[in-house]
Amino acid sequence: MSAKTLIWIGVFVGSTLGGFIPTLWGDSAFSFSAIIWSTVGGLAGIWVGFKLYHMF
Repeated sequence: MSAKTLIWIGVFVGSTLGGFIPTLWGDSAFSFSAIIWSTVGGLAGIWVGFKLYHMF
């Protein structure tokens, strides 16, 4: 798999999971904190995708 593909998968999965984190404490999935967590998850997904590409 190419680096771009792994990074995009990481962004998608990370931002999706990050957007749902505020629902754990009862906040909406469309709140400001969901946007922040989605950004953090997306950045973490970029990092994980990059590391996975260099691992293989």
